[in-house]
Amino acid sequence: MDASTRTSLNAASEPMEFRGNESSLVSALKTLLFFTFLMVTLPIGLYFASKAYVFEGSMKMSSSDSYFYAAIVAVLAVHVVLALFVYVAWNEGTTPRGKGKHD
Repeated sequence: MDASTRTSLNAASEPMEFRGNESSLVSALKTLLFFTFLMVTLPIGLYFASKAYVFEGSMKMSSSDSYFYAAIVAVLAVHVVLALFVYVAWNEGTTPRGKGKHD
């Protein structure tokens, strides 16, 4: 057995340390589940709420017009949730300025 094979076998038999990665993985999973929940509930909820209460209720629009404008509200909600997800995912794992580790 040559030295490189022994080194790779020793490295494979040693237990890997996932403690640092485990918390970041859980954090990423929580973020993903939160935004998945928002992506499913917010546009649908805003669609029906804006159709019933805003466009047909307050503005007295016809049913066909309220469908159209409520769909626009739902599409805007999808874009807002996606933009927030990208922002949070981009900044995840970075420490804000002024809040670094100080001993």
